[in-house]
Amino acid sequence: MNTVSAKAETGVAGLDDVLGGGLAPGHVFLMEGSPGTGKTTIALSFLMSGAQLGEKGLYITLSETERELRTGARSHGWELSGAIEVSELVPPESLLDPDSEQSLLYSSDLELGETTKAIFDAFHRVQPSRVVLDSLSEIRLLAQSSLRYRRQILALKHFFATKNVTVLLLDDLTTDTTDKTVHSIAHGVIKLEELAPEYGSERRRLRIMKYRGQAFRGGYHDMVIKNGGVSVFPRLVASEHRVPFARTQRTSGIAELDALVGGGLEQGSSTLVLGPAGTGKSMFCFQFAVAAIERGEKAAMFIFDEELGLLFDRTRSLGMDLESMRDSGLLHIEQVDAAEMSPGEFAHRVRDRVDSSGAKTVVIDSLNGYQSSMPAESALTLHIHELIQFLNRRGATTFLTVAQHGLVGSMKSPVDLTYIADTVILLRYFEALGKVRRAVSVIKKRTGRHEDTIREFKIGASGLILGPPLKEFQGVLQGVPQFIGSGEGGSRSVPEGML
Repeated sequence: MNTVSAKAETGVAGLDDVLGGGLAPGHVFLMEGSPGTGKTTIALSFLMSGAQLGEKGLYITLSETERELRTGARSHGWELSGAIEVSELVPPESLLDPDSEQSLLYSSDLELGETTKAIFDAFHRVQPSRVVLDSLSEIRLLAQSSLRYRRQILALKHFFATKNVTVLLLDDLTTDTTDKTVHSIAHGVIKLEELAPEYGSERRRLRIMKYRGQAFRGGYHDMVIKNGGVSVFPRLVASEHRVPFARTQRTSGIAELDALVGGGLEQGSSTLVLGPAGTGKSMFCFQFAVAAIERGEKAAMFIFDEELGLLFDRTRSLGMDLESMRDSGLLHIEQVDAAEMSPGEFAHRVRDRVDSSGAKTVVIDSLNGYQSSMPAESALTLHIHELIQFLNRRGATTFLTVAQHGLVGSMKSPVDLTYIADTVILLRYFEALGKVRRAVSVIKKRTGRHEDTIREFKIGASGLILGPPLKEFQGVLQGVPQFIGSGEGGSRSVPEGML
């Protein structure tokens, strides 16, 4: 039998990180979940990972045929050959013949004994370092009682313990889901779940329920099954990703906008842009990203609400050629489908982009789309908080947009994140001289001083154009401003010739 490594890695992207390196060798682990949650795929990956290290693997299947198992492996591009042996255990033919049933001994007693003997025989024949037993539901049915089932699992555990082999027991929870017998016996327990949202694809996640003598990442971790296996997205913990960086001011390239935010935004800070639909929230974020790219820095944009082709055409007409910036490699821009992506996978993509490309300006447009990917609104704040803190600690300047409900007058946000962001920029529509116009103000900035004024702005062929502060008017944020100036002949509305 081959010598096992310090930790038996599962070969599943992200799962070994959650487990603190992998499975402790020489122990029995339980992986449970309803059918379709990914147990077989992870188990096959576990054996494939061992085979790459020269360790023999044995897959003992009681519920699936060898042909089905190999076909499933091929769907991921895997061939189960060489160091991996598949042992298909079926009841002896004599036990399937009703004429051969014993009068003094239940057939289930014979089947359980024959099954156990077949498991041991398969092990002695292969002499593996890693074993997968699929599934415990069949053994539970044969045992018929909780006591016999527990004794059977203990017997299997003690047998494998003497052989110094790492065992992964699979349980599809199709029988008694309240029976926690194996939980107390196993060295560790991995639980897989599948959620069915009202709209969109299924969502899968896992949780480590128990791992004796080993620190692991607690809580739920999103995962996906795709061609090539399972990918797990470890829950983001921002405190683990702090790096030193210089906190310099990041300007927008527009003097009036930089003056409004107090000279610029501090690197490693977050900015939330609030406003009703169509006010130009994306343009304010893009302005800072384009300015960063023009300085030779890299930026990343994650777009939830707009098709990229339309976005490229729209911004090009406003003097921003985002497509060329993307082609140059300085801009990573990605359209996110909230119905097909879990929040854990999205956070992983953002993290990967910042770490791999060194992007120092990140735009998430918008949080309304991000919220659509959340199972519950109460969890959105925690996800956003960790993501923002991660980006801040990596030295990235983050811009987020939220579309508020309403157009003129009082507004309501679908979620309140103003206390999380370092800077909050508020955009508003207001009526003046028979036209709908736009105003911008900064209502919060943690990292320094900012103007407490309100400025009118327009979006023209050259992009954003900001005017001087509206000092002689009040009620702009309510939508219908009033002139309160004392100048002779002053107009009782916002000057038309401001720009």
